[in-house]
Amino acid sequence: MTHTIMCITSYFKGNEFMVQAKKEGCHVILLTEEKIKDANWANEYIDQTFLMPDLSKLPDVIYAVSYLAREKKIDLIIPLDEYDVEMAAILREHLRIAGMGMSQTKIFRDKLSMRIATRDAGISVPPFSKVINYDELREYINSVPPPYVLKPRLEAGAMGIKKIHNHDELWYWINELGDQQSFRVLEQYIPGAVYHVDSIIDGDKVIFASVQKYGQPPMNVAHDGGVFITQTLAANDPDSKKLLPLNKKVIKALGLKHGVTHAEFIKGHADGEYYFLEIAARVGGAHISDLVEAATNVNLWAEWARLEIAHLRGETYQLPVLKNLYAGLLVSLAKQEYPDMSGYNDPEVVWRINKKQHAGVIVASDKKERIDELMESYQHRFVDDFLAIAPPLDKPND
Repeated sequence: MTHTIMCITSYFKGNEFMVQAKKEGCHVILLTEEKIKDANWANEYIDQTFLMPDLSKLPDVIYAVSYLAREKKIDLIIPLDEYDVEMAAILREHLRIAGMGMSQTKIFRDKLSMRIATRDAGISVPPFSKVINYDELREYINSVPPPYVLKPRLEAGAMGIKKIHNHDELWYWINELGDQQSFRVLEQYIPGAVYHVDSIIDGDKVIFASVQKYGQPPMNVAHDGGVFITQTLAANDPDSKKLLPLNKKVIKALGLKHGVTHAEFIKGHADGEYYFLEIAARVGGAHISDLVEAATNVNLWAEWARLEIAHLRGETYQLPVLKNLYAGLLVSLAKQEYPDMSGYNDPEVVWRINKKQHAGVIVASDKKERIDELMESYQHRFVDDFLAIAPPLDKPND
């Protein structure tokens, strides 16, 4: 029996998922937007492509997918981008297809929901408040000193985040938001080192997890500019030893049974405590999946496909043979349209970005000291050779 998988995405990503799904013998449907119809999709592995003007228009998408389902039974609906996670959940519930519904999806999309769930499970989170009831908000700011961060509850990454330095500034931004203020969460800004843990979950268990440390917090890079850097940590690193069990505790608290996650944590400079920041039930962006693959031999996109299809068929999922290397990723906006990165030719370079106005490389080695050396050197060279800075975005580009 050939199963049908529909992949939904508003942005160009997830080719590896669709390639693997096709290799596994599935019928692959891509539902995407007209604006990216000419992107470099893996068309030889995609059986059908359907285009919509706007994948956020709920009735139109439900009508279109229900129409497609008249002729082709859809077995799985997979969102390839964060902004399509809720639409996929709505479609699953409408068509009565297995997978996360709206209630559980909301926990992985809504920064307020995930903070409440993890706090209630005894996990440390930065002190936070809803931006709904003003009496509650006043009580919060009278007991928790600034600075704060005012975050969109449903945006991805650092998109739309405002750093707030005092109470007057806070009330200014709340007033500016008008009817949109309830779609924000306020939390105390905790200076510290930021980490991400990228995981595969099967049968309620985290069967794979890779710990990385950002060079600068992503919010700092998004707001101030600079080179985006992240680097893998060994399982026996002191930070990994703390973060791996904490990551498991977060995933258990949020109730994910199987799938992939990208979770972020901060280690406070002042107290050395690890705080949960956020989690997504998807593959991490910014080429993090390429970094994880370089270090471990696990392509998170492909393994996510293999895992979902194994569950669909009632089969047992098996991880690939793992590598245990150190790896680092550097990406920046570039002042050149297509920057020449041929000078970054050390034998440890295993990947180069191919994207307009971007520079990026991944280095990998079995020697941590060598990766540390290259990351330090390349960071400074990127600033001199490529770095361009753009103003932060409040919403994603088309």
